[in-house]
Amino acid sequence: METKWLEDFVSLAETRSFSRSAQLRHVTQPAFSRRIQSLEAWAGADLVDRSSYPTKLTPAGETLYAQALELLQSLQNTRAMLRGHNSAGQDFIEFAVPHTLAFTFFPSWVAGLRESFGPIKSRLIALNVHDAAMRLAEGGCDLLIVYHHPSQPLQLDAERYDMVVLGAESIAPYVKAPTEGAQLGSLPGTPTRPLPYLGYAPGAYLGSVTDWILKQSGTPIHLDRVYETDMAEGLKVMALQGHGIAFLPESAVRKEVQNGALVEAHLPGGQSLSLTMEVRAYRAKPGPKTSPQQPAHELWQHLTQENQLPSCG
Repeated sequence: METKWLEDFVSLAETRSFSRSAQLRHVTQPAFSRRIQSLEAWAGADLVDRSSYPTKLTPAGETLYAQALELLQSLQNTRAMLRGHNSAGQDFIEFAVPHTLAFTFFPSWVAGLRESFGPIKSRLIALNVHDAAMRLAEGGCDLLIVYHHPSQPLQLDAERYDMVVLGAESIAPYVKAPTEGAQLGSLPGTPTRPLPYLGYAPGAYLGSVTDWILKQSGTPIHLDRVYETDMAEGLKVMALQGHGIAFLPESAVRKEVQNGALVEAHLPGGQSLSLTMEVRAYRAKPGPKTSPQQPAHELWQHLTQENQLPSCG
């Protein structure tokens, strides 16, 4: 039995959806279903009632769900204790941060933090959103910093994790500024002449947010995906070269907009497709048998006071 099967099962118990859990766990739905079936084979009992919708757990599944939460929490606490032994005498604060935030938000945020909080020693672990969240869940970092939008909520149990809002970030479509005799085209494009589109790779958080923006638009938008990557910085470079239109965080393109290299693309009439997201920080709530690393705890206390928000999920 693999611990990831239990993590899959906990996700399914909380979302009640195979497709949603597969998306959150960044695997295909068939692969996710096979892992649940492997867990059922190990348990020797049906854990999920597949005849109902939304998905319901069987009595055996409810029992395993409660035990799985305790087991995973115990493993995380043990790992945190072992990490505490290994890091004795060290005062680095470890941050798990998605790639885009690592390049854009994090450097300026730390610079401001040094002014309000004082010098800190930080270790940055840049990952995709899912792996960054798993890093926190497995006790592999002190703080997780991620984007949040209600359309794409991060599934973190409020009873297990503290949260504080650090700021806001907007995402909008940008294109290379038009030059004499050369213009990419304008939104919304047409069925016969769609705009070349620089998109995020499947599973990227900002890709899911962008898809939601496009679906919510009251105007049909015609795009032809010509390139994709999971990093906003990669999309920005392609947009600067005039390869297409890309949805990018404002902090990633601030300099390029100021110097006129990129411009925000609008719908006819000046309607904006921008969307505002929160930037959130999470930490695992200290348990009765564990205590947080002192520098990380002091920083968390500062963040909750500075933002005047309760430490909640």
